[in-house]
Amino acid sequence: MRLWIGLYLPQLPLEVFSPHWSADKGSVVLEHERVLALSPAARAAGVQPGLRRGGVLMLLPEARLHERSAEREAAALHEVAMTLLQYTPLVAQAEEATLLLDVGASLRLFGGIRALCRCIRANLQALGFSAALSCAPTARGAWLLARQQAGRALGMATLVRRLDRLPSALPPPGRAFAAWFEGIGCFTLGDMRRLPRPGLQRRCGRALLDLLDAAYGMTPELFDWIEAPTTFSARLELFDRVENAEALLFGAHRLLLQMTGWLCAHQLAVERIVLELEHERGRVARPPTVLEIALAEPTWRDEHLVRLLKERLGKLELVAHVIGLRLSAPQVQAMEPPSDSLFPDPGGSEDDQLRLFELLVARLGADNVLQAAPQADYRPELANMWVPVQKKIRASAQLAQMPPDVLSLPRPSWLLAKPIALLMRNHRPFYGSPLKMASTPERIEAGWWSQSQTRDYFIAEGLDHAHYWVYRERIVGAAADAEPRWFLHGLFG
Repeated sequence: MRLWIGLYLPQLPLEVFSPHWSADKGSVVLEHERVLALSPAARAAGVQPGLRRGGVLMLLPEARLHERSAEREAAALHEVAMTLLQYTPLVAQAEEATLLLDVGASLRLFGGIRALCRCIRANLQALGFSAALSCAPTARGAWLLARQQAGRALGMATLVRRLDRLPSALPPPGRAFAAWFEGIGCFTLGDMRRLPRPGLQRRCGRALLDLLDAAYGMTPELFDWIEAPTTFSARLELFDRVENAEALLFGAHRLLLQMTGWLCAHQLAVERIVLELEHERGRVARPPTVLEIALAEPTWRDEHLVRLLKERLGKLELVAHVIGLRLSAPQVQAMEPPSDSLFPDPGGSEDDQLRLFELLVARLGADNVLQAAPQADYRPELANMWVPVQKKIRASAQLAQMPPDVLSLPRPSWLLAKPIALLMRNHRPFYGSPLKMASTPERIEAGWWSQSQTRDYFIAEGLDHAHYWVYRERIVGAAADAEPRWFLHGLFG
């Protein structure tokens, strides 16, 4: 099934300059000294499209005036296109701030056209833009419906009915002849299609007929698809000097959405991202503050990265105002296919656990989230060390363990950080009560030179039937009457 989504951004000039225009005191975009776009606050003050600069300042002295910039509008439209690459690799830019997406192959993956449209609207809202969205079996049909904000048409019959009701002045090639169409009583595209084609072509040119034929599915359509660059680096200039690090999350999320589209377009997953916070330039210039996040498991979704950035920015103290953001993905790898297991793993998948660890590291710090790193040493107090959870442990170290024939005794669940010397009463070790040996000894000899240890470990039982892991030091070369010392090294649950 071939299905297209058309996105028309009617307020693009205003949203490029002021993404928070709905909450300001009045934003106005000027083109050739006349009002092109304005916020609701400016409209409430009496400002109208086409008004001159002087009239705006007279009605609203505190208005924020912006000159229209074709470069910034093109960059903003490219930003939206990069974000939408996560839904389909077939994204094309059309005229008049419109994007066309071929989503026929993506419907099943995203749960149907309604769910896909909800995802696109959510991304546009996160980017700070608003758009008129339409669907149609043809690209030009989707463009016309979006341009007129005429809704969706999933079948050709519905599309034909909706297109026939659109005004005849809507297609760009026919706008120069709007007065002529009105004079002959041709008010809709349906009326235009009933006109003789040879006469319509002589009067209006071939371009108008080509557009109608493409919109009604009578001729094939060709587009130049937007291609993602080979490497990712995106910059966002802030609209004001930001003093609070948490306020940067909105801009960082916009950059992350672009990176998500870039990753999906190249079938990649990111392992490390770098966010640079750019400060003032000139005489008070400072080097950018670099925020680096290394991931335990590569990802291509923005939700987890947004949570990590929120935690890191919440703890960051800015040394100066921030005027811009730059995000790069210096370390990526090929995207792994999803798990093919029929039933989900209990307690979540390994990726879910790694995301939890990354979130804890961002919130508590790398030195406070540790993992066990086994060591090849027979001495229990040296058989393990604690390292940051993000540190990679070699496979040989993960498999480090005692030979099976040596582990004659079970190990306690609680190993003391330092062995406790035990008192001796009636030639028996004492810990709250006399201890009775409940197992055969296990001998451990390890270490070199001055750190060598020779111990005989036992499972001991007290009068309260609690079990302890104790050992007796072997005294080599001591007098015959010397008694060995006993130590408590662990507790059993």
